Amino acid sequence: MAENYTTKRSGQISVQDAQVAVVMVPLSAQGHLNQLLHLSRLITSYNIPVHYVGATTHIRQAKFRVHGFNPVTANNLYFHEFPTPPFENPPPNPNASNKFPNQLIPSFYATIHLREPVCSLVRQLLGANHRRVIVIYDSMMTWVVEDVPAIPNAECYRFNSISAFHTFSCIWESRGKPLQAGTEIFEDISSNKNCATPELWELWSKQKSLEGKISSGELFNSSRVIEGLYLDLVAKEINGLNLWAFGPFNPLLLTEQNNDSNKRHKTLDWLNKQEPDSVIYVSFGTSTSLSNEEIEQLAIGLEKSQQKFIWSSQRC
Repeated sequence: MAENYTTKRSGQISVQDAQVAVVMVPLSAQGHLNQLLHLSRLITSYNIPVHYVGATTHIRQAKFRVHGFNPVTANNLYFHEFPTPPFENPPPNPNASNKFPNQLIPSFYATIHLREPVCSLVRQLLGANHRRVIVIYDSMMTWVVEDVPAIPNAECYRFNSISAFHTFSCIWESRGKPLQAGTEIFEDISSNKNCATPELWELWSKQKSLEGKISSGELFNSSRVIEGLYLDLVAKEINGLNLWAFGPFNPLLLTEQNNDSNKRHKTLDWLNKQEPDSVIYVSFGTSTSLSNEEIEQLAIGLEKSQQKFIWSSQRC
């Protein structure tokens, strides 16, 4: 990609004649939609056009819930709404023993119908004066892009929506927990198998079996300042592929950069007054369902801990 960059006197980077275009392929879950939308914003800031694809309802969700910028008015950001067949949409089960939002699984399986539209879009962009098309796809969307590497001048990069720490802990566990530098911290972590349901692991296995030579590199919403050790450990496990950390592109960080205090989230002002490492962040995501009893017990535990905390709670 670097060969297409030209540097202006101002120090900004642009692409001559928009020779490169990027296609963004997120998974249909809020944490995945949001991260790749913020990565899209970052890429378009270099005058590179980005084409964000998905079903109509999920693109609407991504636009509505994003913070820090307006995707509707963003330059060089284009949304492509592709039809998917009807799929089951069960309600959340707050009493489930495993808190993974299993109600989303049918929508994940429906994404396979994006395979042909995405390939058609890549070919269309290559025929519209773009010399190269880069496809950035969520690690759970491999089956959507499996045909792309066969298209001349198209290239795929896999985006990992989870941390490098968690990524390596999964690799480490799958390898039988071998002893090596940097792995001691994982000893007291519960098995990754308990983090999701059998239905999700089955879907993950389908994606993993397709990887092969699809990806030209790995992307993380992280930075070496935060996860340098684990990024290096992951890099050793991915068969020589390039690895980049672009983040964190957190919407609160975007807001904090604004000098107008009226536009900053009030939690930032409160956090700035606290001692370092003195605040607990509590969040179970946007789609996890907890029973009223579980919420009450969590609240009691936090209160009895006598620790300062921010509890972020949001449901689909």
